[in-house]
Amino acid sequence: MTPAERQEALDAATRIDPGPAHFSLAALQLYLVALVACFCSGDNGFDGTVMGGINAMKQFQDYFGLSGAGTKTSIIFGIYTMCVLHSNERASYLPDRFGRRFPMFLGNIILCVGAIVSANSTSMKMFLVGRWLTGLGCSLASTAAKSFLAELSPAKHRGAYMGFLNSFYYVGQMCASGMMVSTGNFSSNYAWRLPLYIQLVPAALNVICIWFCPESPRWLYSVGKEDQARRILAKYHSATNDLHSPIIDLEISEIKEKIEIDGQDKRWWDFRPLFATRADRYRTYMVILIGTFGQLSGNGMITYFLPILLRNAGITSQSRQLTLNFVNSVTSYAGALAGSFTVDRFGRRKVLLAGTIAITCILALVTGLLGSSTSSNTTQANAGISFIYLFMVVFSFGWTAMQALYPAEVLGYQARAKGLAFLNICTQASSCINTFGLPVALEKLTWKVYLIFTIWDAFESVVIYFFVVETKNLTLEEISEVFEQPNPRNYSIQIAKRHSAAQRTDDESR
Repeated sequence: MTPAERQEALDAATRIDPGPAHFSLAALQLYLVALVACFCSGDNGFDGTVMGGINAMKQFQDYFGLSGAGTKTSIIFGIYTMCVLHSNERASYLPDRFGRRFPMFLGNIILCVGAIVSANSTSMKMFLVGRWLTGLGCSLASTAAKSFLAELSPAKHRGAYMGFLNSFYYVGQMCASGMMVSTGNFSSNYAWRLPLYIQLVPAALNVICIWFCPESPRWLYSVGKEDQARRILAKYHSATNDLHSPIIDLEISEIKEKIEIDGQDKRWWDFRPLFATRADRYRTYMVILIGTFGQLSGNGMITYFLPILLRNAGITSQSRQLTLNFVNSVTSYAGALAGSFTVDRFGRRKVLLAGTIAITCILALVTGLLGSSTSSNTTQANAGISFIYLFMVVFSFGWTAMQALYPAEVLGYQARAKGLAFLNICTQASSCINTFGLPVALEKLTWKVYLIFTIWDAFESVVIYFFVVETKNLTLEEISEVFEQPNPRNYSIQIAKRHSAAQRTDDESR
């Protein structure tokens, strides 16, 4: 059966059993399950913003002898990134060996230990050990959370679920930046210690709740627990909780076929299967694209170093810097939510391409405004800062949902955990440029950094247009088959057009 024929079968099954209503008991339970997984994304958002915020605090700088930019700051930010890179082989092994829930549990326990060590640091060495543990915990938890939610959510709403997962980054960011507006006024070292303690909250919530959530049905099937997998799919994907509903039978048959044909690669240390065939390589190239472009579009510069950017633009008040950091979190979250709940309507390609073209134009404006402004030209500087905020809103709309959704979709089941670990390698390797290179670049080049990212974003737009495959409305197994076609990009666009035409016909018939 071709992917197009499978799509027709899925459309027919969905007409018979459209799945639980949005506010049914099963749907509400799935929302809560998704929320527990989202705490793993909140971990990352909280960490990145806490570090950006306390890096701007005079209390933190004085305690460790820092300036907010330069080599020492690069090491503090970079140690987290290096740990995530180092831990990816564990992140690929644990979800396939023990299921998707256990790595979230273990990772968040390690993160809690790291947060406690960092918050109680009396020396730079102790602080760096805490940052190392935090990076290890975040890596384990976030990799498993993406596989878990992608494999549990219904195909027609997977974009919203995965978008909400990655958008929760900004919930952690808002909590951290909002709290630091207050703690930044403390004269004691609790100005920066208290935010590090609060980092425990999302991790602890996941640790407490994760064992009340169902396991991934695809992982259960892979270890011989078909009946349990079918019950979970029926509960969350069928309107009548029918174990033999057409939609459930179709999903089980597709899972069975893919696992029997491809198996499950237990060699967690071996990443060669990601490049074994032409289809595997294309899928992996998409993972690399999301991992690198999602970090190097200029967003990392703003997430980690917004207070420094504000200072370069003439805003020197610590209180105002922290307040504006909080405002950025709120506006970015609004953009991320809008992208999460529209990606299933507009499709992956359109959202990515439109978002990337838009941020290219915005960065060009920022370069012009801040590059030619002087310290006395507050109107021009404020206009440049406004466009920085607009950049993050648009980036969040186009990219935040896709960073969790797209790699989890394009990877086949047998390589999903390993592929998502490889995504972390690409993401964190790219982040090394942000965490090690940007502090020095901002110190030496100031506004010229915006110009570099403008040129790079224009290049990204071209690559996305010619290579990104559309995955809207396809099951995970159908997406795998699209990549087996001679031209996956063109074939996916044809399927999307046929599905849209069929949907219009159904709407008109009603």
